[in-house]
Amino acid sequence: MSQLSVLVTGLAEPYRDLLREAPPEVEIRFAEDRAALAAGIASAEVVAGTVPASLLGEATQLRWVHSWAAGPDSQLYPAMVESPVVLTCCKGNGAVPLAEHAIMLMLLLNRSGLRWLRAQEERRWESFTHGELNGLTCGIVGLGHSGQDLALKAKAFHMRTTGVRRHPQPTPNVDQIYAPDDLHTFLAGADFVVVTAPLTPETRGMLGEAEFRSMKPGAFYICFSRGGLADDAALERALREGWIAGAGLDAHSDEPLPEDSPFWDLPNTIVTPHNGATTAGTRRRGVEIFLDNLRRYQAGEPLRNVVDKHLGY
Repeated sequence: MSQLSVLVTGLAEPYRDLLREAPPEVEIRFAEDRAALAAGIASAEVVAGTVPASLLGEATQLRWVHSWAAGPDSQLYPAMVESPVVLTCCKGNGAVPLAEHAIMLMLLLNRSGLRWLRAQEERRWESFTHGELNGLTCGIVGLGHSGQDLALKAKAFHMRTTGVRRHPQPTPNVDQIYAPDDLHTFLAGADFVVVTAPLTPETRGMLGEAEFRSMKPGAFYICFSRGGLADDAALERALREGWIAGAGLDAHSDEPLPEDSPFWDLPNTIVTPHNGATTAGTRRRGVEIFLDNLRRYQAGEPLRNVVDKHLGY
């Protein structure tokens, strides 16, 4: 029986040891750079990492690509979308830290936490009355892995939870589900609007001026999945003109966020560098997803996290 040829890209040394759990009939090779990837792509049946569009035509044996990203946007170029190659991703591997990041941003925004940090830098003892999450409504746009983990964590803070999902259905720890057609009603009732949905042709620009004006003046907007779901110009106006109370932005339309972006300087906005899920646990869980899929692939079983290449997730 011939060995299954697997080419791995973009995986740092500490996580390569996990691949030792692969069966002996699997030949795993590491491509350290583009030249090594180009040299090995013709014989690879499986690639864990990235296949550039310029090399896809040379990948004559390729049957399956596993992306280390939860949202494999960079792999959805036209040739890949139209090819028979199966694409899977690491969806769910960063759910826990992303939900934690959202809770951190919610607490900082609700409690005006930046005031404490500024006061500490200036060695000022500044006490003030601040908010609490208890009794507020956390509205979640997208109830996948990270959205559902956030709902669980929000319940621990005694919050009411609502959500928008493409196919409304009962969801654990979510008090009320809205269909996309009821987006404005959902927005009007939330104290925090947290975007966890993927960026797709359907979701791009889904939050514009009308949507931000539907939110409460005291509500906060948080995004940790992908930039581009909100119209940046409308979001800036909403923050600058007080349509909403503030924002926590981990995902941005342009990354890295340009130095001249207005979001850096808005006093009611916290900017983090798309860093919410950058943990050792996230990468470890991604490798574990790949290893489970590798076992499934060899056994002829359905793979986890298969991406609908036309829908984009």
